[in-house]
Amino acid sequence: MNFHSTARREFLKFLAASPYVAAVGGVAAFLERRTLADQSQSTSDVIASPADALSVMDFEEAAHRKVLPGHWAYMASGVDDDATLRANREGYRHVQLRPRRLRDATKVDTRVDLFGTTYASPIFLCPTGGEKSFFTEGEIAVARAAKARGTLQFLSTATSTGVEDVNKALGRPVWYQLYAPRSWEANEALLRRVEAAGCSVIALTVDNTTGRNSETYLRTRPKDLAQCGACHEGGPGGGPRPMTAPLTMPGGRGANPAMDWAFVDRLRAFWKGKFIIKGIDTREDARLCLEHGLDGILVSNHGGRSTETGRATIEALPEVVAEVGGRIPVFVDGGVRRGTDVFKALALGAKGVGIGRPFLWGLGAFGQAGVDRVLEILQGELKLVMGNCGTRTVADITREYVATPDWRG
Repeated sequence: MNFHSTARREFLKFLAASPYVAAVGGVAAFLERRTLADQSQSTSDVIASPADALSVMDFEEAAHRKVLPGHWAYMASGVDDDATLRANREGYRHVQLRPRRLRDATKVDTRVDLFGTTYASPIFLCPTGGEKSFFTEGEIAVARAAKARGTLQFLSTATSTGVEDVNKALGRPVWYQLYAPRSWEANEALLRRVEAAGCSVIALTVDNTTGRNSETYLRTRPKDLAQCGACHEGGPGGGPRPMTAPLTMPGGRGANPAMDWAFVDRLRAFWKGKFIIKGIDTREDARLCLEHGLDGILVSNHGGRSTETGRATIEALPEVVAEVGGRIPVFVDGGVRRGTDVFKALALGAKGVGIGRPFLWGLGAFGQAGVDRVLEILQGELKLVMGNCGTRTVADITREYVATPDWRG
């Protein structure tokens, strides 16, 4: 404390002796000008339109300034010390590219076929609950942007818009993410509705069945929670009101902590479409997915929002891919911010690569136009890195195009 006080006094003495500071009216005037300059610089750094964005990160602060503080804090935070949230992003920095040169890059093709549907790129939009929390049109705005960019859209059980309306806006059925209700009857009713809406792919989330320790969110959310009554019954932590959760079924609220592989078998027997499990991070569970007849695996740790594993999904991906051995597709999400990240995940065996927070930043900042621009940037970056690395198609991207010298094991 004494050191900092002394340092501050010495700094002020230095300012007082400066002819420049004297010329602008003294220390107080100088500090005021610096504060105003900092504020002006901060404002000028925030993009005013989607076209101003050069990377998806440019949308973050623009959205931060528009989204309600409580909703922002919930989306931006992880669990415990946020180590897993950071690890997801940091993991990509430990994967290096090994580009091959002098290959024709005039016809780079980013298209992929996933379960019989062709998409413009392997980049997909992760399921995120309550997208109207970020923009009034919510999931509809996201669906329209996804349609324009030929993008796969996952829809969360906690959607704030009915699946029928989202499918109509998207122009094709979404893939549906399932938080399995506690009641089997509620599961059946939910899946019948999803099936009737035309959906043929579900992804059961299994990495957040007992809740989470959202410490950062609890510390950073607004102190006055009166405004939360408009969206949540009983304030934050309470369930969303029925009008904002059109797919919540009576008696089915909350994830089912009793889920086990027998429950998966029961779902497998009931659901006739494609069945993915979301939240697999180990070879042992990947093997069980094969044994229980799953059609795909999504390597995910809920964006660092379920358990503080400290392990990046990009680091977990290779062991899951190796165990599966190409028998079913493996997808991954978590920490993706660049087209090069997408390329690295594809090289390590992913068939599709999901983004969550980046498209929510775009949505919160500019609605549909923001999501569209986020997708445009990432798809463009992916095409660039594919051409520069000598891969003409997504199928050409293999393990030989990356190195992981810093990884353990």
